[in-house]
Amino acid sequence: MTIHLRGTAVNVDIAEDVTRAHRALAHVGQSDMVWGHVSARDQDGRGVWMKAAGWGFEEVTRERVLLVSPGGEVLAGEGRRHLEYPIHTQLVAARPDVGAVVHSHAPAAAVFASLDIPLRALSHDAVPFLDPDIPRYTDSGDLIRDDAMGLALAQVVGDSAGALIPGHGFVVVGPNLAVAVMRAVLLERACRNHLSALAAGGPVRWSDESEIAAKRARVWSLDQYQAGYDYLLRRVHDTSH
Repeated sequence: MTIHLRGTAVNVDIAEDVTRAHRALAHVGQSDMVWGHVSARDQDGRGVWMKAAGWGFEEVTRERVLLVSPGGEVLAGEGRRHLEYPIHTQLVAARPDVGAVVHSHAPAAAVFASLDIPLRALSHDAVPFLDPDIPRYTDSGDLIRDDAMGLALAQVVGDSAGALIPGHGFVVVGPNLAVAVMRAVLLERACRNHLSALAAGGPVRWSDESEIAAKRARVWSLDQYQAGYDYLLRRVHDTSH
């Protein structure tokens, strides 16, 4: 099923998928009023599908999802695009394996990024990001508002699962929305765990590189990411009825 707006068809299925991804992140407390965003790569290479500006994660509906071109033009949907669309367009351009991107201002990750210390695998949550540490984009803590900044961020992310942005938040990527959303959840939990350990005087023990490598394949297979994401979607459905 499609809806035709602005001369380009809105794919209702992808718009619904992007809507659910935002709702899942709202459920775990990653809403920041109307800021932050999730995107999915357009399979025809026209850009990315992401929410319109001015809406919180919990307010997203498929009518509030836009197709944004690499140049920032709204090709489908109704509403204004986010200023930070280059985060998404530059990452999908740099990484053919990336099907979805999440940019979040989740507080624990933002606080941890300010410490400039290595993230440790105190639990399974940090495992996807450590090779041996999560990258940090330090060029600016300002809005990623143009292609040059988006490209610089993409270069920092490189082949990793994501990056912390001190003074701002974080970005994570995945082959699909399930993986990208789960990585956003995991990164926030990993940073919160580390902050708790620091407050208690530690940490003193964590998984070493060999265990992290084993866990990456065993604990965070695509099936495991999907299982976690399906759980979040069930919780969103249960709380909306």
